[in-house]
Amino acid sequence: MQLDFEKPIAELEVKLAEMKKLANESNVDVSSAVRDLEERIQSLKEETFHNLTRWQRVQLSRHPDRPYTLDYIYNITSDFVELHGDRTVKDDKAMVGGFGNIDGKTFMLIGQQKGRNTKQRQMRNFGMANPEGYRKALRLMKMAEKFNKPIITFIDTPGAFPGLEAEERGQGEAIARNLKEMATLKVPVICIIIGEGASGGALGIGVGDKVLMLENTWYSVISPESCSSILWRSWEYKEQAAEALRLTSSDMKELQIVDDVIPEPLGGAHQDSIWMSDQIKSVILKETAALEKLDTEDRIMKRIEKFSNMGVVAS
Repeated sequence: MQLDFEKPIAELEVKLAEMKKLANESNVDVSSAVRDLEERIQSLKEETFHNLTRWQRVQLSRHPDRPYTLDYIYNITSDFVELHGDRTVKDDKAMVGGFGNIDGKTFMLIGQQKGRNTKQRQMRNFGMANPEGYRKALRLMKMAEKFNKPIITFIDTPGAFPGLEAEERGQGEAIARNLKEMATLKVPVICIIIGEGASGGALGIGVGDKVLMLENTWYSVISPESCSSILWRSWEYKEQAAEALRLTSSDMKELQIVDDVIPEPLGGAHQDSIWMSDQIKSVILKETAALEKLDTEDRIMKRIEKFSNMGVVAS
């Protein structure tokens, strides 16, 4: 799949492939032309992806080839064991989690999971967790705390599931309880936004000592489309809404909502998922080592202070 702003690049790449094919079939030396075209493609990629609008970054965060939570977990762990169920209602497939080993150290890894095709998307509910998903996540966090294992969360959701049955089972309460409990977990907690970070659905697993974002992701109280439909009664103004929301990783870093931004390969994380996974793995090990040096009570107080300072207006 190609996004609109990627089409000029794709057209040049088709020409490059045709030129190489012609050279192979006719034994004509076109190496100079190939080199020039390759340089032109690289230059266009850099110009395009270094100057994306906020809406274009939202589109890139939703790219269907982009790695999801389980992709990263399986890439960075050697023996991931998925755990299921909230012990109350059922196993929410939109929220996954379990123990995994990263370079000899055990972590609890939790995150929202989307699907690749129609059947998977229905099973995963498009990455929108129900209350039992957030209760499962909390159960796993408490298990990690019991066994003194650091917690890593991967955030990628268009929001918590807004259905009537989810509200009847206490969607708001489940998310609120997670916020309260995560604030005082005794083990290090690192939250990484790997795609979409929308509203309370993202916050439900988003309270940590370190909150990080991949370069082409977004984090906001509402999606641009929903914001547009509320303010303008139409989805047609989603680009203006994205600009007003200031929801990109660089915006969040500037506003001190997140601690750092993890760079992506040129063109997005899906261009080289193994390299991207290695970057995430390196950051996890580095940040965990630093957090484990802190006294438990100090780490908890720093975590609480970090979130308490957000949104404070000085008169």
